[in-house]
Amino acid sequence: MEKKKLKQHAINREWCKGCGICVEFCPKKVIELDRKEKVIVVYPEKCIACKLCELRCPDLAIEIETE
Repeated sequence: MEKKKLKQHAINREWCKGCGICVEFCPKKVIELDRKEKVIVVYPEKCIACKLCELRCPDLAIEIETE
């Protein structure tokens, strides 16, 4: 099976309630909560496109797009 390559993190900040679940599940610590308690991508180059943040987000605010 071929490894997926990250295209982009699509984050809907309006839907994000800042619960931090995605941050806790990210194995590479790619995402964090900003001053407004909304998720942001801080290290996109470290992302392995595992989609744990997307799968665990209760608000469906994160989508990991791959090539």
